[in-house]
Amino acid sequence: MTDLDLAWTLSTPALLAIAAAAIGLLLLLIIKARLHAFIALVIVSVLTALAAGIGPGDLIDVLYDGFGSTLASVALLVGLGAMLGRMLELSGGAEVLTDALIRLFGEKRAPLALGVTSLLFGFPIFFDAGLVVMLPIIFTIARRLGGSLLLYAMPAAMAFSAMHIFVPPHPGPVAASGLLGANVGLVLICGIIIAIPAWYLTGYLFGLIIGKRIDVAVPDVLSAGRNDSFADFASRPKLGHVIFLLALPLVLIFLNTGLNFAGEAGWVDTDSTLIASLRLLGETPIALLITVVVAMWLLGWRQNKGRSLVETVVDSALGPVCSIILITGAGGMFGGVLRASGIGDSLADSLAALGLPVIVAGFVIAAIVRIAQGSATVALTTAAALVQPIVVGNPDFSSMQVVAIVLSLAAGSVFASHVNDSGFWLVSRFFGMDTKTTLKTWTVAETLLGTVGFGLSLALYGVVSLF
Repeated sequence: MTDLDLAWTLSTPALLAIAAAAIGLLLLLIIKARLHAFIALVIVSVLTALAAGIGPGDLIDVLYDGFGSTLASVALLVGLGAMLGRMLELSGGAEVLTDALIRLFGEKRAPLALGVTSLLFGFPIFFDAGLVVMLPIIFTIARRLGGSLLLYAMPAAMAFSAMHIFVPPHPGPVAASGLLGANVGLVLICGIIIAIPAWYLTGYLFGLIIGKRIDVAVPDVLSAGRNDSFADFASRPKLGHVIFLLALPLVLIFLNTGLNFAGEAGWVDTDSTLIASLRLLGETPIALLITVVVAMWLLGWRQNKGRSLVETVVDSALGPVCSIILITGAGGMFGGVLRASGIGDSLADSLAALGLPVIVAGFVIAAIVRIAQGSATVALTTAAALVQPIVVGNPDFSSMQVVAIVLSLAAGSVFASHVNDSGFWLVSRFFGMDTKTTLKTWTVAETLLGTVGFGLSLALYGVVSLF
């Protein structure tokens, strides 16, 4: 079932019972016992691994693997993004952009403005990196206009999620396209067609509804520790400078993804030194690192701010996000244990034998594997691998039908983000929400996004089947 030598082999029902019990225990420890989420996640991860048959000799390696792999992708992005956000906030840059957005869209359309901006940013940039970069703008607008943070944060966060799930060059739809032989260009076009209305319904409209019903205060995660000494960093930068700093990582990352796409199409040699160097500049951590250094110069040194002041401002960003990074890593650890136990694989194999239509079976498999082990990428690739023998080379499926199947798998992979998903904890802690509130808001929104996305994919499949 897995690469590990398990102490014993459990049936699929037993593995599912263990997963359900683990999630229940985790919620009990966090919500009822008020145990810190990091400690609760580590305890439940250990108990789940032992119950699933992962031997004591392999236990620590499994925990480290899940924790470390999550931190590898999250810690650099969150740390560098927090530094950039700190400088934008303290310099007055976030307020400058806020003024511009309100002038352009009006106060009543501020949530829509944040969502549209995030859709544009979300085309090449990953969910977590994009959200961290947008946070100072979201928080500043929320403080300025008042009301629940969810009114402004949900449209933006869901925009990044929708683009990340449905639209290449993000890794999930690209991987599924490769496994099923779909045309990536068609997946990109159709992905945008599905992502935008899905976001509007589940991110914007639903965000407005829950924002009016659930009051969430703006957290001080980016402004914690602010004191009078930081007032010297304020410079009220020009709007063009703020837009440049926000667009710089976007352009660099887009350069990387564009070159990768061109390499897969055979237009450029990705192994050449020049292309490899340009691709390196667009890797998300490198792009954010470059942007942070440029921000230190543009907002600090160029404004004759002392180097010690700039250093202090940048350093002050890391303390508040350390808890977020650790909790997110522990969430990845829990998901890693569930994957290593073979829960997702066993469940997928059982579902594949139900005889459902391919587009429906793919969605159901991706959704349930996602619920069982947390990783959207694992859920998507697992479902794609299972339906691959039916789809690839089958003349009964047109190129557009294959694209619709890919997008249905993507919809399933975003379904019901909850406590075994590291992204759940990222949103929970950055938005300052407790676990129960996050389940009522973020989990429901992601479930709606997956459901609406599947409905639109199914409609696309039905329409193209008529021709």
